[in-house]
Amino acid sequence: MKYFGTDGVRGRVGSFPMTAEFALQFGWAVGKVLCREEGHRRVVIGKDTRISGYLFESALEAGLSAAGADCLLLGPMPTPGVAYLVSALSADAGIVISASHNPYFDNGLKLFSRAGEKLDESLLESIEEKLEEAMTSGVRMVQGQDLGKAVRIDDAISRYVEFCLSTLSQPLDLEGMRLVIDCANGATYKIAPMVFRALGAEVICLHDKPDGLNINERCGSTDPTSLVDEVKRLKAQMGMAFDGDGDRVILVDDQGSLVDGDQILYILATERRRAQTLKGGVVGTVMSNLGLEQALALENIPFERVSVGDRYVHERLKANGWTLGGEASGHILSLDHSATGCGVIAALQVCEVLQRTESVLSNLASGMTVYPQTMINIPIGAPIKPSQLEHEAIREAIVDAEAQLGEGGRIVLRPSGTEPLVRVMIEGQDAALVTKLTQHLAKVVSTHL
Repeated sequence: MKYFGTDGVRGRVGSFPMTAEFALQFGWAVGKVLCREEGHRRVVIGKDTRISGYLFESALEAGLSAAGADCLLLGPMPTPGVAYLVSALSADAGIVISASHNPYFDNGLKLFSRAGEKLDESLLESIEEKLEEAMTSGVRMVQGQDLGKAVRIDDAISRYVEFCLSTLSQPLDLEGMRLVIDCANGATYKIAPMVFRALGAEVICLHDKPDGLNINERCGSTDPTSLVDEVKRLKAQMGMAFDGDGDRVILVDDQGSLVDGDQILYILATERRRAQTLKGGVVGTVMSNLGLEQALALENIPFERVSVGDRYVHERLKANGWTLGGEASGHILSLDHSATGCGVIAALQVCEVLQRTESVLSNLASGMTVYPQTMINIPIGAPIKPSQLEHEAIREAIVDAEAQLGEGGRIVLRPSGTEPLVRVMIEGQDAALVTKLTQHLAKVVSTHL
């Protein structure tokens, strides 16, 4: 269950503004469902660094307490850190207050089970029923003696640092390695530098001074321009750019070139195949580069595509019994290391490959040809359904573009899952043609929506 955007959040029960009142009702609904059994229940709350997190944290705490649930407050913590600490602290659920890679003025809520995964469908339905009750009849407080308590977990950061380091399959020595880390002014601003300094690396930090308003602002995985410049200037061996809540990472190699999530998947999958530790194949999305699919095919590694979104990748991995998947955006799932995607853990795995192969990142990434890919985001007034993109003029433009691309290209047209945007993506072998076709299709879509 995920709710996004201060101007209208979207969830399974409809579309609502992300307000303090909604957070209060949401917390109460979660608490009432968890506390149906005798005794207090414990809920972990973590957040990223955006300014509204303070408000929503307090509102969630009030709602949970009113329902009789205890709160364990982590403060700023990457989303995968919250997922881990739910289990580590023997809590019954976890709530993340974050809008991930979105601007500071958005925020949202995401729920985790006690195992650090999505909640059971029946439990979600019960929470939604209580949420509708709260919206209709208001929040009703339990008796004074049954109110929940709240406590700050002071060692949350050190606990997650230790967990990240524990995922290494062998001792990792980064002595003499110069790393530039872009923390996106987000939830990794303490944890990521601590992890890589603990391994002996020389760490230079960028965008590690959050002020509540600068999260993801011209930095991080969505805009690694300054990271590329700094890697080149300092002649660093690698750069890492995380997003606001720390579940994504984009790398910069020793030549100053970007290494995205598709290339990271290729590096990890081929090394695991060589070491005979790859379980099954790799799951990507409809946005995954065609070059990844082709490179994995040459290695006889199965590859499957799902809809955009880490939950779809996770579901397919579970269904197949596989462990490795992700998105070009840098959200890498490695289920044999963590229950959810973690940018820090993904970066650690790449560092392990570098040490084992005694190579550099540019060499590792060179085995995959990245097809030119252009994406244009078209702002829209309100969220739409995919069926609304079936306009005759749009279909005709797609058919024409496909004919010009031939077999060596792909077109993806889809509404964003978190923002009021339609994404138009085209990839192919000819960069100039790809750009031209994307611009034309975007114009058609914009005109007829």
